[in-house]
Amino acid sequence: MRLNKYISETGVCSRRAADQWIADGRVSVNGQVAELGTRVAGGDRVEVDGKPIGGASHHVYLALNKPVGITCTTERHIAGNIVDFINHRERIFPIGRLDKDSEGLILLTNNGDIVNEILRAKNGHEKEYVVTVDRPVTGDFLYGMAHGVEILGVRTQPCRVRRIASNVFGIILTQGLNRQIRRMCAVFDYQVRRLQRVRIINIKLGELRPGQWRDLGADELRGLLPDRQDW
Repeated sequence: MRLNKYISETGVCSRRAADQWIADGRVSVNGQVAELGTRVAGGDRVEVDGKPIGGASHHVYLALNKPVGITCTTERHIAGNIVDFINHRERIFPIGRLDKDSEGLILLTNNGDIVNEILRAKNGHEKEYVVTVDRPVTGDFLYGMAHGVEILGVRTQPCRVRRIASNVFGIILTQGLNRQIRRMCAVFDYQVRRLQRVRIINIKLGELRPGQWRDLGADELRGLLPDRQDW
């Protein structure tokens, strides 16, 4: 493992800060001053300013039912940021975003290596939402939403849409444009009253109450990215 990653996963600082510590000569491995690009293995002794730091923290994977009003950012100076809201002992961050006015399922982790794999659009990972709008949904509206809408200078990808109740529909997306569902609805003169994400790939919101979070189980992790073996 690269030394900067090892240091950051102990939770003492970010990877960028670790690079600076190494460049400043503050880090040693087995008694030798480390250099940028140094790699470490199990059993190596890593010290910062002459003090040993523990082994890498275990990886954390959480599912949160994000309430309306919480912002998906790690910037602690922003009121209502998701990191302070959860107040986890590990240095975690959200995988993707769920806008401040929306609620429901969001995943968080301290394993930066998996984030791009989950978010990469070409992987076609599904995200499912339940949406309440300001007037009854029609067949034309559902058809138009499903077959693509011009927003932000692009046409949205085809998606699955179904009516749930008079003013409520479900939608499954495989892309994540900024405020995509709200913008799509606006094209048809619908206003979103409530937007809740209920599933990401194989992870379901289930019985989590607003503001409640839980650790992901082993089966959920295997289904999330089945090709990985390093959970």
